[in-house]
Amino acid sequence: MLFNMSSLRARLLLLAATTASATLQIVPGATWTARVRKQTNTGTHVQAHGAGIIKVGSTYYMIGEDKTNGSAFQNVNCYSSTNLVEWTYVGALLSQTSSGDLGPNRVVERPKVIYNDSTKKYVLYMHIDSSSYGEAKVGVATGNSVCGAYTYQGSFQPLGFQSRDLGLFKDDDGSAYLLTEDRANGLRIDQLSADYLSVTKSTYLWSDSIEAPAILKRQGTYYMFGSHLTGWDPNDNVYSTATSLSGPWSAWKTFADVGSNTYSSQTNYILPLGDGAIYMGDRWVSSNLMRSTYVWLPLTFSGTTVSMSNYVNWTPNVSAGTWAAGPSETTPEAEAATIANGARTLSCSGCSGSTSVGYIGGSSGGSVTFSSVNSNAATKSSIRIKYLNGDSTQRFATVTVNGASQKIAFLPTAGGTPGSSVLNVDLKSGATNTVAITTTDGTYGPDIDRIMVPSS
Repeated sequence: MLFNMSSLRARLLLLAATTASATLQIVPGATWTARVRKQTNTGTHVQAHGAGIIKVGSTYYMIGEDKTNGSAFQNVNCYSSTNLVEWTYVGALLSQTSSGDLGPNRVVERPKVIYNDSTKKYVLYMHIDSSSYGEAKVGVATGNSVCGAYTYQGSFQPLGFQSRDLGLFKDDDGSAYLLTEDRANGLRIDQLSADYLSVTKSTYLWSDSIEAPAILKRQGTYYMFGSHLTGWDPNDNVYSTATSLSGPWSAWKTFADVGSNTYSSQTNYILPLGDGAIYMGDRWVSSNLMRSTYVWLPLTFSGTTVSMSNYVNWTPNVSAGTWAAGPSETTPEAEAATIANGARTLSCSGCSGSTSVGYIGGSSGGSVTFSSVNSNAATKSSIRIKYLNGDSTQRFATVTVNGASQKIAFLPTAGGTPGSSVLNVDLKSGATNTVAITTTDGTYGPDIDRIMVPSS
């Protein structure tokens, strides 16, 4: 039999890549610890709220708001990933300046980036405002590389109208549009100039009060997603469809379970994946914006009807453009693990066994070690660590799996309900895995409930 060795090798590499990412999971609402280039891990939760995604080659870039110190502008951050699960911090596109639109106590929200094929520039739009939200403008910046430093170009009210929550959409012909919430009049689609730096005309106006706009184009149909106006609190988000951006547009309809408040989230972006798409939303915590998380879920299409189910975890396959529900898991309990160096069991009414292991770390280096952890996933996989953190700030721990250590973040939890922190690691097949959790700097880590390890 004759065959092409190069073609066979390429197919085997693709199969290996697909298999290797098979159990890397998106876990909505969890702590996502970012990595940093040339180091193992930043050890801090991803700070890219109100984000947009832009894909360059085979790499996805997530660009969003840094809420580390609250609502006032700090940075527009950029992270990169090739699989939508492991995110590496690259840098800040813009950072706080001493005065002006980007100065102290300013509002900079919902940054979105598109690429202009003619000018060869990346163009960033963002909501610019005072702390009282009295200005309602868009700001524009440009960059030569997607995740490099951007030059701020200034701010304006598009066509003289207010602009708060915004999005960007680039159509197949290269024309680009600003999606903008005008509080006095409704939700607008405005066409941008050829260089994307200004607004030239109005394309469509909904008189409805809708914010957090995001557009997806699929099989010749445009889908506008958005949120009702309920402040930081979630609501049942909606979508509308049309075959032309200028309309007519359909009536608004919900796409998540009615009454679920879009699984406690608000739209920020819709990312195409194969023949489908991923809903990307924020789960805001207004009392402590740093601990806000990300709710990403697959969208299902039937004709032009969109629906979205809730998943605790799920696995995207960007190579194939597909997704699957999360794998089956083993769930070793912390109280059944080896507890050492001052760590001890604590009562925990919300934990799976009504018990957690606390005093992890500290001056004595308290630790909990899970031995003989079984998995059939001999590949890089996501472990969910169920934990409690009663502080108002992140806690951290060094987690060592089969000899490889990472610093992992654990956001504050509330109401005695354990949260999840995601750990992406190489697992071995069989009951041969060891997971140890401690700290090495004298601080205390989270209280550990259990770990959720892919078994297939």
